[in-house]
Amino acid sequence: MTAHDLEARAVVKRFGGFTAVAGLSFAVARGSFFSILGPSGCGKTTLLRMIAGFQQVDGGEIVIGGQAMNGVPPNRRPVNMVFQHLALFPLMNVGENVGYGLARRGVARAEIARRVAAMLERVGLAGAQARRVDQLSGGQKQRVAIARSLVLEPTLLLLDEPLGALDLKLREHMKIELKQLQAAFGTTFVYITHDQSEALVLSDQVAVMNAGRFEQVGSPQALYYEPHTPFVAGFVGANNRLAGRAADIRGELVELVTPQGLTLFARRRGSVAVGDALEAFVRPEVALLAREAAALPAELPPLQATVQSLLFDGANSAVLLRELRTGLEFRVALPQTGQFADLRPGEAVAVAFDPERAVCFRADARDG
Repeated sequence: MTAHDLEARAVVKRFGGFTAVAGLSFAVARGSFFSILGPSGCGKTTLLRMIAGFQQVDGGEIVIGGQAMNGVPPNRRPVNMVFQHLALFPLMNVGENVGYGLARRGVARAEIARRVAAMLERVGLAGAQARRVDQLSGGQKQRVAIARSLVLEPTLLLLDEPLGALDLKLREHMKIELKQLQAAFGTTFVYITHDQSEALVLSDQVAVMNAGRFEQVGSPQALYYEPHTPFVAGFVGANNRLAGRAADIRGELVELVTPQGLTLFARRRGSVAVGDALEAFVRPEVALLAREAAALPAELPPLQATVQSLLFDGANSAVLLRELRTGLEFRVALPQTGQFADLRPGEAVAVAFDPERAVCFRADARDG
């Protein structure tokens, strides 16, 4: 038995002269939650539709559960799909919606009723069979759509931005519910989204897609802390992005000097030589902030800055700083202790960056 529920082998999809998916190869482990993260137009929906069978590949092959799917129509694939607009049947009650696929397969009524009741109980909607769809909340509709797919026991459940139509608070709640449902059922989920928070919170593995290719595939932690390309560094999480040239190289650390004259040290990713044009990425939360330079670690060179604006967002609060000598702006996360809750625009502060937690790439590294 294969250890993978899904494999793509050099898959290509073209629309006229445009290549939407460019020779992708990857594998999704059985029982895992795999997300494809990328901006609009990167090819992720096209890829999902090829997996589902709604579009045919122009090259390569898709293998599901160890079986090649080339030429296999959607209704013969061991796959179900949940869309952003859930497409529940408004004239059917909850039980009829969930049992619809079973009825189409000719399953006996008593067996449908048994399986629908068991499935609704597992998704937290026990006894809801007779309720109308328009009586459900957004989160309940989402669970009905997932139940309708999972009751058919697919090898893969494909989810096409399923939380996109929900309000923010419900979206945050449903992220947790989806993760728990996938763990409880053990079904392989393949999820596409442009929302990095969804991908990072939900997934065992994330593929960051750009211009028809995967820039990097890895755990959420690997993508966040060890990006392999400038695109991944800039797309996953918030970052301060700086351009400059390599003035010196000390092992894995590079001294970068910006055109404005700011000096910054960062870990290099890939090949870097003195004189190369570089891009450096420094996350807002790795900066150290103090009201006086003397309060910062002695081994880190301090920068003097003024507060431009406060970006209050509870635990995600940040401050926008302007470095005094060069005029460069930095976004710096505020600690959750409330230590800097009284900062005001115009106030002078000191900031330092730990070079071990900044990364840099040659500017000509592939960035889509």
